[in-house]
Amino acid sequence: MTNDTPYLFYQSRNPRPFLDRGEGIYLFDESGKRYIDGSSGAMVSNIGHSNPRVLAKMKAQMDKATFGYRLHFRTHPSEDLAAKTVAMCPKGLDRVFFVSGGSEAVESAVKFARQYALATGQGGRYKVISRFPSYHGCTFGALDLTGYEPLRAPFAPMMEGMPKITAPTTYLDRDNLTEDERGIRYAELLRERIEEAGPDTVLAFLMEPVGGASTGALVAPDSYYQRTREICDEYGVLLIYDEVMTGAGRTGTFLAAEHWGITPDIVALSKGFGAGYAPLGAIVASSRLVEPVLDAGGFQHGFTYAGNPLACAAGLAVLEELEDQNIIENAAVMGALLKRRLEGLMAHFPFIGDVRGKGLLLAFELVADRGTMQPLAKELNAYTRLVEIAYDLGLIIYSRRTRGGLEGDHFLICPPLIITEPQIDELMELLEASLTRLADEIMPAASEFV
Repeated sequence: MTNDTPYLFYQSRNPRPFLDRGEGIYLFDESGKRYIDGSSGAMVSNIGHSNPRVLAKMKAQMDKATFGYRLHFRTHPSEDLAAKTVAMCPKGLDRVFFVSGGSEAVESAVKFARQYALATGQGGRYKVISRFPSYHGCTFGALDLTGYEPLRAPFAPMMEGMPKITAPTTYLDRDNLTEDERGIRYAELLRERIEEAGPDTVLAFLMEPVGGASTGALVAPDSYYQRTREICDEYGVLLIYDEVMTGAGRTGTFLAAEHWGITPDIVALSKGFGAGYAPLGAIVASSRLVEPVLDAGGFQHGFTYAGNPLACAAGLAVLEELEDQNIIENAAVMGALLKRRLEGLMAHFPFIGDVRGKGLLLAFELVADRGTMQPLAKELNAYTRLVEIAYDLGLIIYSRRTRGGLEGDHFLICPPLIITEPQIDELMELLEASLTRLADEIMPAASEFV
């Protein structure tokens, strides 16, 4: 058996080198080449790689038990992690259900919302409104709520087709409204969709408080958050925040919801919650919702590895690191610095049309014309080419297409939350070199598509 045998069919035709080790914000391949993990993997490695305190606590749990099925035993790691999670969440989010990943978390949140409706005599409520573009996961339920055509379209005939509203992409708007007025206008699309769908049939509204891979760290105007909360309350619709990417400190608060003083009814967590040390996720909800479901016979749902003691030991250690090392505060400070540095690139690269995000969930979007925000010709494939150039130089970044997944090029810059100012200098040096090389390639080629 050789290392180049293609047994794994999720590898690309041009596979990456083998990973050797990780240290802090850096990864090393087997040749010894060092990479800055500028995207924390897929926005996962919030506390960096190979944290010795986390590994020690995982080892201690491994020496005791690596698995105990949740219906057979209670475990201290799962109960302690649940208590720590509740303590770090806004008041009112006080019950936790563990899963193994982000898609499972979203799926669980939606199924829990449905069972709450059934338990409280609201069986006619089953529609979940989400946004376009958006990304909520790859299971069928989560994918039906996703607004990203390349991923969803092949399976569309197999899904219900849940209703969508337009995401608050105010950076593309060219009108005379203030940002607050735009926020209200986008929020009111939710009211219109609820009325159109039939208020008694709408179960929940699902949204990413700060956009992820589908919109590139999209942040709505402040007015949007409070108005959507008010509309959900008015119609008895549950508000679900998909904080799979934003949660566990990524935006500079434990939950992104805290930036706007919002308490969602249900929150989905994963990615930075386990920080890459073990597959882990959770939904967090209020006892107000949980107790009727338990009284009606319990949550008819679950996964084999839910509450796995090893994963929960890792998650607890991660949350303790976030607190003990002031990592969330560092994310806020370093995020503000990195955002300013990214904005500074706009003076040198006219094809950077927008820089956005919160904390260390940041992105920039490339355009053909900054004034109109016309995207670059999709034939240029800038969203893949810049990733390849940066990778060759030793910088890992994450890209997707912004306009429903079909065109538009954005790049997420989301390093581990432990990054320091000198390390930001390193990252920016590699990113600027990558953009310079891309400019040399795409500027001559762009004229072919005008």
